[in-house]
Amino acid sequence: MKDKILFWFGADFTHFFLSYHLQKKLDADFYSIIDITQKPRKFFESQNLVNFSKKWFFHDHIRPDKRPDIEYLTKFEEKYNINIWKLAINERIFYRFYDFYKFTDDEILSIEEKSCKFFESVLDEIKPDFFITKEPAFHHLELLYELCLKKGINVLLLGFSEFKGECIISQKPGMLDTIDDFSQMDSGRSLEELQKLFLKRKVSKQIKNYNDQHVNSNFALLNAAFNYLKEPNENIKTHYNYFGRKKSKVVTKFLKASLDKKTRKSFIDSNLLSEVDLNKKYVYFPLAVDLERNLLIDAPFYTNQIEIIRSVVKSLPVGYSLYVKENPAQVSREWRDINEYKEIMNIPNTYLIHPSYPSEKLLEKCGLVITIAGTSAFEATFYNKPALTFTNRSYTILPSINIIKEIPSMPKLIRDSLKIKPDPKDLDKYLNLMDKNSIEFHWMEFSALFKNKFYYQGGLVDVDISEIKIKNLLKECEDTFQGLTLGHLKKIQEMKKNNTNQVESGKLYKTL
Repeated sequence: MKDKILFWFGADFTHFFLSYHLQKKLDADFYSIIDITQKPRKFFESQNLVNFSKKWFFHDHIRPDKRPDIEYLTKFEEKYNINIWKLAINERIFYRFYDFYKFTDDEILSIEEKSCKFFESVLDEIKPDFFITKEPAFHHLELLYELCLKKGINVLLLGFSEFKGECIISQKPGMLDTIDDFSQMDSGRSLEELQKLFLKRKVSKQIKNYNDQHVNSNFALLNAAFNYLKEPNENIKTHYNYFGRKKSKVVTKFLKASLDKKTRKSFIDSNLLSEVDLNKKYVYFPLAVDLERNLLIDAPFYTNQIEIIRSVVKSLPVGYSLYVKENPAQVSREWRDINEYKEIMNIPNTYLIHPSYPSEKLLEKCGLVITIAGTSAFEATFYNKPALTFTNRSYTILPSINIIKEIPSMPKLIRDSLKIKPDPKDLDKYLNLMDKNSIEFHWMEFSALFKNKFYYQGGLVDVDISEIKIKNLLKECEDTFQGLTLGHLKKIQEMKKNNTNQVESGKLYKTL
């Protein structure tokens, strides 16, 4: 019997390209759920590059009502142990990032109801063996992902490696599927060798290079604006995430955001510390980028970073200060409101540092790193420093990194962690484990290439996409996708073998 594989496609065509290459290697039935705007939808409706047994367009099935079916949602939560409001409250479309339309509570619950019913119907109809997607950034994809796990469906999530800029395929975001090999990994490199490797291969450096090289040019923005304004926006009627996006509002918001960005940057340059006393005893807290998965989904109860900072400061032993550094990538959110910077600066014993200040210097001299869900806890180990984080990640296997499970536990955790001296051997083992699980696919490079060719460098995604141009790009990127394709094939075979072993031992149970 053929395997059934369900894909999720969005504006990033990475997984469509993957399905094209996998179809050549696998004798399987392919299905797809497509989360796309109206113009690129035409490509998926007519394309002949990948043969799908059936496809669904997500927004066709999500039409919010004024009266949600509360009884159904209650039973859904109980059946699958999935917290609906935890996902909905942190959805950026439903709160402060999205000010085009004010959703009522009933509208939000109705969207959740329609999503749950749609996803259940698809999974019950096709009973997929595998679900292939990226790490969810929005609540509806996270909902489908969690539902697949509850139904015993093998999930292959594509995510970034914490090191080297490559990718990881796993069942859970930010986690390696297999950590049993950790203790058997080699560990012969010195701390100095590992530090040199870190400076060469760290992901934040590659992200900065990506942002520096692929910011919107004025020409691309003008082209995007011209094409956006000249044609009617049909998505405003069909896609709830486009509700209220009248063109006048979009233009006004864009101009305000551009002005805010300049004003906030001026405040940052004038008020955040560019010179730092590294001789003081301090704990280092790097700010996370607001409204990203790391906060909204990975750490749903810790999204207020200012309150977290207050809690950390309250927990510090006398003699230590808190150094807070703005994230350079926050520029993608037009920086933070100036009042937020002022609020942080007014917290006693807290010092707010300019985003351009080298994080390596802060890591080298700090006593401890505390991060909500970022890679800084992992990076701390390259400087022989302990760390605390609020979420479980694959790097928390390192003995020097501990998880904050509740705020009142922080004073003791901080004091205990300040006494920890990381062992470079553990870091070396973990790096070798990551190398073993990484695949060679430079996602950011492909994403930038696709944006430049089709999306006016990311300035406009609701565009017509021709099959001939996609076909040409498939040929151009054939070598690029070799590692990604082989990585998925290997993971599928591993999962099938594991499922067979579990069935034979009587341990595998599927609700499908």
